[in-house]
Amino acid sequence: MIDALVAEAAALQKALSGLPAPEWERPTRCPPWTVSDLLGHVVQAVGRTPQMLAAPAPPRSATLVTAAGYYRPDERFSSSATAGRIMSAQEVAAGRSGAAVLAGFSATVAETARSSRVAGPDRLVRTRHGDPMLLTEFLATRVVETAVHGLDLADALDRPAWLTTEAAAVIEDLLLGPGRHAPSAERFIRAATGRGPDPELLARLRPRRLTLG
Repeated sequence: MIDALVAEAAALQKALSGLPAPEWERPTRCPPWTVSDLLGHVVQAVGRTPQMLAAPAPPRSATLVTAAGYYRPDERFSSSATAGRIMSAQEVAAGRSGAAVLAGFSATVAETARSSRVAGPDRLVRTRHGDPMLLTEFLATRVVETAVHGLDLADALDRPAWLTTEAAAVIEDLLLGPGRHAPSAERFIRAATGRGPDPELLARLRPRRLTLG
């Protein structure tokens, strides 16, 4: 799971490296975020991992939440929670160049990978929403955040998507179950996350539905 996150992050870093300043201010499909704001959101999403690993682990007796369960429709996707996400992402990008936000993203991914490898896959963490999870399950959600918002960033910049095979495999496993694959991972992930209408494909594959903010 760590390798998938690192691979997807490296592809994002390469795609956005050297982006001209005006491009960072382009709007995205996640209003009111610009490209810079949206990347700030991904920085925060990935950066939750070291924060959780620095806190005490939940008890082993806890009922664990899966990666799919993390995306259940509850108060975390309420209007007030969404407003908080919007504001905090804008705060990450405020007063900083896009290149600086990208450098922060790279550093955050590196620290997340380092701390996760030290902790080990069996480590339990508690999310900011109170969910007790296996570290590997939480990291799967970070792959989702990085890859799906990577599609948003690519579209905002009118560039081909850089979705990696490693990240696509994690998301397909989450949405379809182990061993199942779509004919086109990008087409499927776009459809399953509301980023491309494809009712025939969704009816045929019948993926698990996730609530995404």
